[in-house]
Amino acid sequence: MKSRVTIVDVAEAAGVSVATVSKVVNERYGVAAATQVRVQGVIETLGYESSLVARSMRAHKTHVIGVLVAEFEPFSAEILKGAASALAETDYELLAYTGAQRSRREGWERRYLSRLSGTLIDGALLVTPTVSDASTSVPVVAIDPHTGPLGLPTVDSDNVTGARAATEHLVALGHRRIAFVAGRSDLASSALREKGFRDAMAEAGLVVDPDLVRVGEYSKESARAAATELLTLPAPPTAIFAANDLSALETIKVAHERGLDVPGDLSVVGFDDIPESTGGIPPLTTVHQPIQEMGAAATRLLVALMNGTPVDSTYVTLPTSLVVRGTTRKLG
Repeated sequence: MKSRVTIVDVAEAAGVSVATVSKVVNERYGVAAATQVRVQGVIETLGYESSLVARSMRAHKTHVIGVLVAEFEPFSAEILKGAASALAETDYELLAYTGAQRSRREGWERRYLSRLSGTLIDGALLVTPTVSDASTSVPVVAIDPHTGPLGLPTVDSDNVTGARAATEHLVALGHRRIAFVAGRSDLASSALREKGFRDAMAEAGLVVDPDLVRVGEYSKESARAAATELLTLPAPPTAIFAANDLSALETIKVAHERGLDVPGDLSVVGFDDIPESTGGIPPLTTVHQPIQEMGAAATRLLVALMNGTPVDSTYVTLPTSLVVRGTTRKLG
């Protein structure tokens, strides 16, 4: 296995001292222009990268932002894209970290923040965190936290308005037996989307049938079970509003497996507008949640907090909107 290139290797190849290489790497004065060019050329040729920890100990900054996610799935992937775009014109880099199996244990973010902050990252984005506060030496911004906006600077989206729009769309199409596939019970976003659904049903004078409400947990497996239960009822729904796109897409698969046409026999609406929502046949009607912009807005807020720049607010809610595509149709 090829060994890691060290600062000594660079110094020997460039014919200079280790101290000179260190000055070039850390952009310090005292090195002739021609020597800087020669050293930088050797660094590029050899592929040398200085130790992040060592650099942070010298400069007290790493120029790295950590992104802690429960798992890498479509939502967090879009958040990362947005965060990366916001950093394109800065000298900060991203370090993405997942709690994997530990992510369902409340407070897992605190443990990993304590490991990363100070030596590896200058600030952190927590994606759907389980904690409402964090005792850490670096600034932290939460994106769509479990408990909703509490102690941490937060970026989220207008879940209630989006869910209302989805439900009102189905009601306007003539549907009355409208089912709801809810998200995770521990997430505020799930509760808010259900609230929007129930509010819109109530305003339309429609009673929510308890048999038409199932929990999909924001996952394919649970959504499949929920959709199967709904579509095998003696009086199945004519429309299903799923609390996220993954659940909606899985619902459509179940419908097709049972010989149902979408939207001819069943209308389906999702929530999130992930890239996969446009790839189905037909493409999914859904609520657009500006996921990439949530990542970008959270990153801009975090950079401002790290730099001590005044901000208008540490709580940002982005708007949602209904995107009508091919999975909904007027009843009858």
